Amino acid sequence: MNIENHHLHNEFPEYHDQIHQLKMNDRHFIKLFDQYHDVDRNVRRIEEEVEAASDERLETLKLKRLHLKDELFVMLKKAS
Repeated sequence: MNIENHHLHNEFPEYHDQIHQLKMNDRHFIKLFDQYHDVDRNVRRIEEEVEAASDERLETLKLKRLHLKDELFVMLKKAS
């Protein structure tokens, strides 16, 4: 199975500078950024079969990752 890398820098390479800037200066962005990567790490562990989980749990995590990504994207656009 080919598992995609959903690291935020891969998702939004055009916002590399804004990601760095917000990570240095915006506590809310840092909190969301960390949550996003924690959820992404959990999804990857399940997809790589390192950790067992129900399909429902995996889908819930993927939805949470998507919502966090949407919030982060809005912040990145505003920082541009």
